[in-house]
Amino acid sequence: MAELEYKVVVGLEIHVQLCTKSKMFCNCAVEFGQRPNSRVCPVCLGMPGVLPVMNKQALEYAVLVALALNCEIAGFTKWDRKSYYYPDLPKNYQISQYDLPFSANGFIEIPLEEGRTKRIRIIRAHLEEDAGKNLHTAGNFSQVDLNRAGTPLLEIVTEPDMNSTAEVRALAVELQRMVRFLGVSEADMQKGHMRFEPNINLVITKDGAEYKTPIVEIKNLNSFRALERSVDYEVQRQLDEFLETGETMETGNKSTRGWDDTNEVTVLQREKEEAPDYRYFPEPDLVPVELTEQWVEDIRARLCELPIKRQMRYVSEYKLSDYDAGVLTAERSTAEFFDEAVKAGGVAKRVCNLLTQVGLKLANEAGCSLAEVGLVAENVAELAKMIDAGTVSATAGNTIMQEMAKSGKAAQIIAEELSLIQKSDAGELETIVDEVLAENPKAVDDVKSGGKKSKKARGFLLGQVMQKTKGRANPKVVSQILGKKLN
Repeated sequence: MAELEYKVVVGLEIHVQLCTKSKMFCNCAVEFGQRPNSRVCPVCLGMPGVLPVMNKQALEYAVLVALALNCEIAGFTKWDRKSYYYPDLPKNYQISQYDLPFSANGFIEIPLEEGRTKRIRIIRAHLEEDAGKNLHTAGNFSQVDLNRAGTPLLEIVTEPDMNSTAEVRALAVELQRMVRFLGVSEADMQKGHMRFEPNINLVITKDGAEYKTPIVEIKNLNSFRALERSVDYEVQRQLDEFLETGETMETGNKSTRGWDDTNEVTVLQREKEEAPDYRYFPEPDLVPVELTEQWVEDIRARLCELPIKRQMRYVSEYKLSDYDAGVLTAERSTAEFFDEAVKAGGVAKRVCNLLTQVGLKLANEAGCSLAEVGLVAENVAELAKMIDAGTVSATAGNTIMQEMAKSGKAAQIIAEELSLIQKSDAGELETIVDEVLAENPKAVDDVKSGGKKSKKARGFLLGQVMQKTKGRANPKVVSQILGKKLN
């Protein structure tokens, strides 16, 4: 078989539903899970004679994301009609942006292994209205719910800079973190708030010649799992098809495929449309938007430290693992709570352990964010200091943390109420150690013999001391006393 190598090339289109109270061009409420077709009006239904009015907050949310993506913001932008017929598009056109989007030429850094990052270029980010939703669960016919029609939708288009499934996932995850941090979208994929459309092809080198397979776009993926598996499948399918037919970008056509989640295969839908097929023309019912420098700066002032920067700071400044830093920066409220606790004097690593091992577990069980569990950052910092000082054990710290969430009391008060303060008085503990040594001569001999039983016997003696003190002895102090006595 001829020698063959290939490179995966992926660009991504990401649709993000913005969490405004009303739709993009009308006053209808944006509310998930309501009775079908109960959040509609003549404007979003496309009735004759109606006039759209732009949602200012949606534009500002979109500009905020574009600034976070390091995009250039256009001073002048307009709206366009993108015409196509589909049952969930009542007007038979979508109000979008074509040749003059409000932003372009940006980039985003995505995290890779071992703390590395990769820069993915952003071609453009533009605003449009969402379509409705076709439902196929009622029988051998389809239904249309137009509650979603007209919802503000931010479309982000990247350059084909990703070369692996891992990079595609990393970008998707990072964008979800970003829009949540900025507070512009819930980005809940189960509710359709965020949808991905990868454009995939291969650059194949065979016998010294280079070939490019036709680009395939996979539509409307609404989970990281579907995104990963569809890209993996499509890479293998394109490779197999090239080996069988030799079809390339020059001889084949771009196409659109859907993802069959049950069978885990992509399915051909249609040949890919190009811009002329949509018959774009300027939207006559909406005036262009002029973004002044002052307006853009006012929006820029709302930017916060973005998750990837914060994650890298936690690793470099606090020496946290990349995994722990990623967990803490998954939600903005969690990261801000962590920063508050560290600022209040808690050692970063200890605060991290308390939040990731106890705090987030409590939040998950309660179905809320860490900030809503009932914990106070200053109290968590106090608890972290108590554990590091040996005042309470790490295990007792977890118990105190849970009680703090319930009662709101300070760590010291809870530790005293539950008798969790560790005994660290060397004189008092030495007396107890002497008692244990006198009661267990065989274990003492085993330790002193230095054989295989030595480590186990030492652990046994430590356990006996802890038992006598009902777990309140400071293990570190006990170990020091045992070491002195047994040597």
